[in-house]
Amino acid sequence: MRIAGLAAFLGISVLSLFGPTAPARAEADCKALVAPSPFGPEDQTGATNRITPAVTKAAAAEIQTGVVTPMAYPLADGVPLFGTRFSKTVLTSFATMPGAEFGKNKLSYMEDTYLSQSHVGTHIDGIGHIGVQDCYYNQTPMGKYITQNNLKRLGIENIKTFATRGVVIDAVKVFQAAGKLKANAACKRPCLDGGTMITEADLQAGLKMYNVTLKEGDAVFINTGWGDLFEQFPAQNAAYNGGEPGITDSAAKWLASQKVVVVGSDSWAVEVIPGEDKDIAFPVHKTLITDNGIHIIENVRTQLIADAAAASKRATFFLSMTVPKAVGLTGTFVNIEAIQ
Repeated sequence: MRIAGLAAFLGISVLSLFGPTAPARAEADCKALVAPSPFGPEDQTGATNRITPAVTKAAAAEIQTGVVTPMAYPLADGVPLFGTRFSKTVLTSFATMPGAEFGKNKLSYMEDTYLSQSHVGTHIDGIGHIGVQDCYYNQTPMGKYITQNNLKRLGIENIKTFATRGVVIDAVKVFQAAGKLKANAACKRPCLDGGTMITEADLQAGLKMYNVTLKEGDAVFINTGWGDLFEQFPAQNAAYNGGEPGITDSAAKWLASQKVVVVGSDSWAVEVIPGEDKDIAFPVHKTLITDNGIHIIENVRTQLIADAAAASKRATFFLSMTVPKAVGLTGTFVNIEAIQ
C-alpha cells in the first residue's frame, strides 16, 4: 500500500518503480561515432602520449633566462563559473581560543574545506569530460564505466607529464595587425569581442608573428584578451559568461593535425560562443577531446605571457604544470607557469 500510494503521488505506475515499461535505449555504436586512438585500443591517456623523453629534453632548451611567468588565476570565491557550477571555501581554526592551545608551546592551527566542482578557475578538461551520446575517447562506451563517485576509465590519473614546449598565440595582436579588432567595451585592455571567430589562418598568422612552427607535443595557449573580464570579478561575471571569442571547429581540426597535446585560452570554453551553428553543442570540445584526446585548459591567465612574448620577441617557453593524480575525475584546477 505504501508503494502504491507513493507511485500515485508521483504520478507513475507501480511497475515503473521496479523496471522500465519500454525497452531500454540501446547503447550507441561507438565505433561509428568516435575514432579509435592512434595509441591502441586500451589507451586511456590520449595526446600526452606524445610527450616523450625526447620532447621534454627539447623543450628544456626553451629555458634561457629562467624567468617564470604565472599563467593561472588564483582560486577565489566569486570568480565567474559556468552554468550552475559552485565553489566555496570554509576556514576552520583550531585551538586559537586562550586555554585551548596544544602543548606547552601553545600550538594552534588552521585548516580549510574547499567545496567545489572540478571545472572552475584555471582548470583542465580530462578526456573523460566530453562525449557523443555515451561514446567517449577511444570508442569508450562510458555508460559501462561510471559510478556515483567517479569514472572507471579515462580518469585524469592517466594523464602523462606536461613537461613540454608551450606556445602562446596572441590573437589580439593578430586582429589588431589585420585591422579587424572588434573590442568589448567592458574590457579595460584590448580584447576580442564575444562571438569573434579565430580561424586556422589567424592562428597561423599569430605563429608567423614570432616565427614559430608547431611541433608534435606542443601545448598551445591563445590570448584573446577576454580574461580581462575574468579579472574584474564579480562585476563582469555575466559579461564573461555571456559569450566569448574563440577558435572555430576548423581551427581545432588544424591544431589536432599538428599533434598538439593541449589547447588553452583565457576564456571559459576556448571555442567561439555563440557558436558557428546554434544547433551544434561545443564542437571544438568534441573535436579536441573526444576525437583526438587533446586536453582543453580554460580560464588561463594568458595576458602576462603574451606581454612577455611581445617584449622578448619569443612566444615559446617551457611549460611547467602538474595535474593531481585524482582517480576517476573528469578534470581539475591546475597551476601553470611558463619558464622562459
